[in-house]
Parts: sequence; structure tokens; C-alpha cells
Amino acid sequence: MIGIKSIASYVPAAGLDNYVQGAKFGKDEAFMFGKIGASFLPRKDDEQETSDLCVEAVNNLFAANPQLKRESIDALIVVTQNGDEEGLPHTAAIVQHKLGLPTHVAAFDISLGCSGYVYGIYALKGFMEAAGLKNGLLVTADPYSKIVNPEDRNTTMLFGDAATATWMGESATWQLGRAKFGTDGGGAPHLKVTDGEFYMNGRQVFNFALIKVPAHLHELLGESGLENSDIDAFCIHQGSAAIVDAVARRFEEDPEKSQADKFIKDMLETGNTVSSSVPLLLQKHMFDSTWKRVAISGFGVGLSWGSAILYKAE
Repeated sequence: MIGIKSIASYVPAAGLDNYVQGAKFGKDEAFMFGKIGASFLPRKDDEQETSDLCVEAVNNLFAANPQLKRESIDALIVVTQNGDEEGLPHTAAIVQHKLGLPTHVAAFDISLGCSGYVYGIYALKGFMEAAGLKNGLLVTADPYSKIVNPEDRNTTMLFGDAATATWMGESATWQLGRAKFGTDGGGAPHLKVTDGEFYMNGRQVFNFALIKVPAHLHELLGESGLENSDIDAFCIHQGSAAIVDAVARRFEEDPEKSQADKFIKDMLETGNTVSSSVPLLLQKHMFDSTWKRVAISGFGVGLSWGSAILYKAE
């Protein structure tokens, strides 16, 4: 079966001191750490395009896995809503060319935000298994620095630029279990771009996450025949420190059997990296761990959400 073999990433070294940004808007260190959760926000260079971030992440994946050859890649999916220039042609085609991948590669984009990684790994798995493909790449890159207004206190302190590359293929250590997805286009006005500028209704997005995600995770576990205690870690979208903490608290059914410490929170040096936030957690925490079963969840723009179980192959 097709599963996750390796994950690599690219996080720009340059960026913004978020405490300086916070001071500009009258926010103290306690607010920045407790609510926002990021002290530094990476930013791509002005001359870098979305495809360049993708290429950096994929090249890091090749470097970490010398047995993976460019000519062996059969499929490439790029998850982004902020592609190169004006979005035509599709960013995956540009990435294929810049990487020098063979022209028999199937390459296409998925236009999703914070839920995109969960959707993407299942889309790629199904595509590969249906077509008999052996090696696929799922790349996430959504540089919000392209669309965030630096004077907007509701967004400029939240988002960082990053890209990830996931190698999917046979004989993988981590396999994909049951998944659940959802969409509510009625929430589209809460997260949108108008005239090239990003707008977010933070309160509505927070409420959406708090109401939808914990229940969604409980439903997923129930349908998988699992208990909360069967999950070693919950790697959910790092929207903000406040969102991760609130979801973790709401998820608890029995305060005496708290699962909150299983919710990984790690965005101090990255901020909210949109579709890259979940794979960044997996890369950093999953592969060298003793975990056997992980729950992941992405949620946001759309409104869209997806949750899944990953498990270590025996």
C-alpha cells in the first residue's frame, strides 16, 4: 500500500521578529506567546516565487533520501492557493520543470488552504494506487506574505512562509488509516482574498475550529474503533497557540484523563504556515518517535476540514 515514506521542508532563514510586530500593535510578550504562539515569522525573499519554495523543499527531500531518484517520480501534487504569478499555468508544472523531473510525471495543483495536507495525502494515495504509480511527491507551499497586509493586526502577526515535500510510495513506515472530511462554503466570507489582500474574521474562525475540530476527531476515532488513549499524538493545524490550546481543552471528555498534553504545539519559529503546518509537525516529531498511531487534522479557509489516522506499519 502507498504510505508516507519521508517528509522534508524548507523554512526561509529571513523573517520578522514577531515581538517587534506585537509592540507596534500594543501587544505584550504574554499575548504574543500565549495567544499567537510565534516569536518569529519566516518570509520568502521578494524574488522567490511559490514554485521556488517548493523546489527547495523537494531538493531537501532528495538530499535526505539519496535512494529516491528524480527519474523515479511518477506523480507530483502541489497544494497551494497562492501559486506563481496569477496562477496560470499550474504551479506543479513549473515545479516539475525547475526540478528537472521526467515529462511522464502527472503534475497538478490542489487549491486548498489549511486542510490541504490531509486532503492531499489521500488524493495522492488514491491517484497512485488507481494508476499503478510507485513514487509520488506531495508539496505544500502557501506563502501568505504575498497577500497579508503588514498593517492588518488581525493577520500580520500570524502567518509564516514555508514549504514541505512528502514522499509517498510503497513499503512505507507510516500508513494512512481512516479519514473524514467536511466543507461549509457558507463560511467563505470569513477567510478570503479581495483585490489581492487577505481578510480573516478571527473570532468566527476560532469559533469554527472550537466547535468543529474536537467533535470531528471524536467521530473519526469512533468510526476507527479507537479510544482516545489509543492515539499517541494529535498533530493538528497550527492556526495559533490559542486555537491549539482551545481545541485540546474542548477535546477532553474526562478531565481526569486529560489528552491535552498529546496535542503537539510547535509554531514558535514558524507561525501559521497554512497547508505546511501539519507536515512540519510530522517531520519534526513523528519519524524519530516511539509513536505508533497519530491523529492529524487540518481546518480553515473554505471553510474546509479534514482529519485522519496515521499508523506505523508492523
